[in-house]
Amino acid sequence: MSIEEKFKPKNTKVRRIINISISLILLILLVYLSLKGLDLQSLAKYIVSANYWWVLLSIPVGLASHWVRALRWKTMLKPIANPHSTWNLFSAVMAGYAVNNIVPRGGELLRPYYYSKREKISFTMTFATIVVERFIDLISLLLVFVLAYYFFRNQLKMALPNLHIEKIIYPTILIIIVGILSFYKKWIDFVLMKVVRPISKKFYSRLLELFEKFFLGLTVIKQPSQYIQLALESLLIWFLYTVPLYLMFFSFSFSYSYNLGFDDAILLIIISGIGYTIAPTPGAIGFYHYLIQNALNKLYGISMEESLAYATVTHAVNFLTQVLVGGIFLLRENLSLLPSLNPNELEGNGKNPTSNE
Repeated sequence: MSIEEKFKPKNTKVRRIINISISLILLILLVYLSLKGLDLQSLAKYIVSANYWWVLLSIPVGLASHWVRALRWKTMLKPIANPHSTWNLFSAVMAGYAVNNIVPRGGELLRPYYYSKREKISFTMTFATIVVERFIDLISLLLVFVLAYYFFRNQLKMALPNLHIEKIIYPTILIIIVGILSFYKKWIDFVLMKVVRPISKKFYSRLLELFEKFFLGLTVIKQPSQYIQLALESLLIWFLYTVPLYLMFFSFSFSYSYNLGFDDAILLIIISGIGYTIAPTPGAIGFYHYLIQNALNKLYGISMEESLAYATVTHAVNFLTQVLVGGIFLLRENLSLLPSLNPNELEGNGKNPTSNE
């Protein structure tokens, strides 16, 4: 056994412990900041007195958003795998969400593993579609944010006082450019040929094979005919994400007491989207609560207790739905929450139906 192999498990375990420790520290800090100076009895009263019929109504809408995400994933997979069952895609999406709510970003690996295992296709190609999906989500969030900033600049500055638009837009544009270049196959071929091949031809051949499958998974971005469908599906996902926040206004009587409408729900979904994007905690616990609580208080003058109650209930219903439904699908597949994601094992799940492997 080489030195690298000998110490790899230990290093991985140490990194995992460090990541979990950082998440717990941030979680405790954010919970403390959210609860600091609050009347806990009032907080409990607001949570208990919420109209839970509206809460129940928001659940199928949330599940519908995940179903549309599965449909969009199906659009991405069509050029390489021609998936027939949307149900299997939905199953993988929900299982991924369940794991994300326990292990931050863990579901991003489990979802393609889950689906490639069931459909007997390459994990690398399937994972590439997840990269494209995250790329689209980033662009969508940026576009929605820029539009909202144009129409609701003052509100966003109040909700996020430390926000500087140029600090978000310019780095994101840079990330998008780098992302596009990384999808450009000739750059990768050049790096592998000049850097890896002189060191190890065997390792070079293995990496070349993996990247060939990976770029095959990016086929959808080379088909402009799919762009309109992907854009419409992305727009529908964001709409369905916003509806539950709007419905919950009625649960807490915000629509009557503070005249909150769908445009206000759009502001909240953008703020929560930022929280979910940057949060290192499982399911954005703490980040979501802190951002939504402060936004409702600063924008509409809603008390900190009632604002936190709204944030707690909206997050809890989404969190529990994802964990329970995703957990059922995990049991369906007989998978543990933390499978061994060995690339060699994953590639052994099946053959690429469009290749000669």
